[in-house]
Order: sequence, then structure tokens, then C-alpha cells
Amino acid sequence: MQDYVWKRQTYADLGEEYGRSPKWIQRKLDEVVVKKIVVASARAVTLILDATFFSHGFGVLVFREAWTKKNLWWKHVSSEKIVHYAQGRTYMEAHGFIIQAVVIDGRRGVKQLFLDIPVQMCHFHQTQIIQRYLTKNPKLEASKELKKIIETLTQTDEDTFTKTLNSWHDKWKDFLKEKTIHPITGRWSFTHRKLRSAYRSLNTNLPYLFTYQKYPQLHIPNTTNQLEGFFSYLKGLLNVHRGLIRKRKVKLIDTILRGKSSF
Repeated sequence: MQDYVWKRQTYADLGEEYGRSPKWIQRKLDEVVVKKIVVASARAVTLILDATFFSHGFGVLVFREAWTKKNLWWKHVSSEKIVHYAQGRTYMEAHGFIIQAVVIDGRRGVKQLFLDIPVQMCHFHQTQIIQRYLTKNPKLEASKELKKIIETLTQTDEDTFTKTLNSWHDKWKDFLKEKTIHPITGRWSFTHRKLRSAYRSLNTNLPYLFTYQKYPQLHIPNTTNQLEGFFSYLKGLLNVHRGLIRKRKVKLIDTILRGKSSF
């Protein structure tokens, strides 16, 4: 199993090495029992939370300890729901872990599950949200200025960022209120809806963008990039074994999530 997973050897590769058929190798690997989710020593932890999907309706949600880089809890999911995050928190705390802070990607509702502890919104995801609304090359002057503000996110502090954002809003608030009347229906909508959405996202998430600076003793990352990088590594290992049926793919994912002492 170690060679199959970590050395990226296929059934055919292992069959050639051991003088057995690929089918025999497959049967032997099916017999390997992968231990369930890690039950590590209970302790205070800072967690990075995120989900990734391998295909439509097939993904995994992971709670990863930020500085040991251990995946402490995960759940195979068909969609990313708030209840899954709640299950993860319940599991962790039932096993004695003290969650001292979390880093999230900004999914709606997740913050509310952790209002009693420090929550850090991922800077990368926040920047991506703004980019989706404004595009990489915005045409409006207001959009260009807001884009410049978000580009300072990782190099500034909460007070400076807040003052800059408020100044931008004071300058463009009338522009943001502009409305367009639709000639056919006679109904109106805000003319600059995407720009309004970009500002609203920043303003809503502002209390969670600089948590990592408020609690330096917790060493909170300001992004989920560590877990995103692991997901890329995970998918790279999976891609070696294309065509696996679902149960074998789940077993392979569990093995990778547990690490090299999986059996």
C-alpha cells in the first residue's frame, strides 16, 4: 500500500515488481484496512477548514491543524454544508480538543459556528471574491480604486485598511446608489451591482480579515493556502490511479489524509 500511494505505482507497476497479476495486486490492496480518522493527543489547536471536490457530488471537508500540518478530522461530502462544519467541531471537542482559532474561506454561515473564538477570513479567498466582481481589469474608476485597496490587504493593518475603505465609500457612495430603470418592465435595479457586491463583501468580512494580527500568540495563518496546497498534492496522487471505483478512491483519499502511518 505504501508503494501504491506514496511512490505512485499502479497495479501494473506493482504486479511487475512482485511477479503477480494486476488483479491479484488489486485484491491484496482491497484487503488493507485503513484506520479511521486520526485521534491525536487532545490539545489546543488552530485549525484551517476547507473542502475540495474531485468531481460533481464527490468531495471531502478537512479540519487541519495549522502548524503541525496534521489532518485531524475529515468527512466525505456530496456538497459543502454548514452542518458538516458543525459535525467537525462537535467531533473535535468531544475528543478533548480546544479549538482556539479557525481560518476559513468565507463560506456563508461558517463564521456563525465559531463566534465564540477568533475567526480569520482567508486573504486569498477574499481577494478572489473581489476579483470575480470587479474582474482583473476593471473599467470604472471606482472599481480600479477598490481593486488597489484590496491589493494592500496582506501588507496593512485593520485600522489603516478600514480608514481607506471608508474613505473610498464616502467618495463613491452616491455613485453606488445610482439606479437603472428597465424600459420593458419599468422596474429599477442598482446600476453598479457588482461593485456594490464587492464593497459589501469587504465590509461584511472586515471584522475577520485581521484576526491574525489581534492574536499573535496563536500564530494564526492569514490564508488557507497550506490546505489548498495539500489538496493539490492529494489530487496529484489520485490522478495516478484514474478510473478507480468510488469505494477504492475513498480508501485512497483516507490513506493520504492520514499520512504515511495509515495502516
